[in-house]
Amino acid sequence: MRKSFYHFLMKYRHPAPMDEISQFANDAYLDHTFPKTADDYHELSSYLELNGPYLESMSVFDEVWQQYISTES
Repeated sequence: MRKSFYHFLMKYRHPAPMDEISQFANDAYLDHTFPKTADDYHELSSYLELNGPYLESMSVFDEVWQQYISTES
């Protein structure tokens, strides 16, 4: 069983974010309603489009999603 996207994303957390991915990870960590067990692209992208004002561009999510798929496949 692969880990959730949230679990994968947390490896990018950093106290002083150095890039957009680190910032996304930090913000997702602080988002108490983030779907932490999800591993479905459509569920996560819909959530972020409707509830992720901290994500400036969905391209950041797409980039991390591709890394997630590559690592967890």
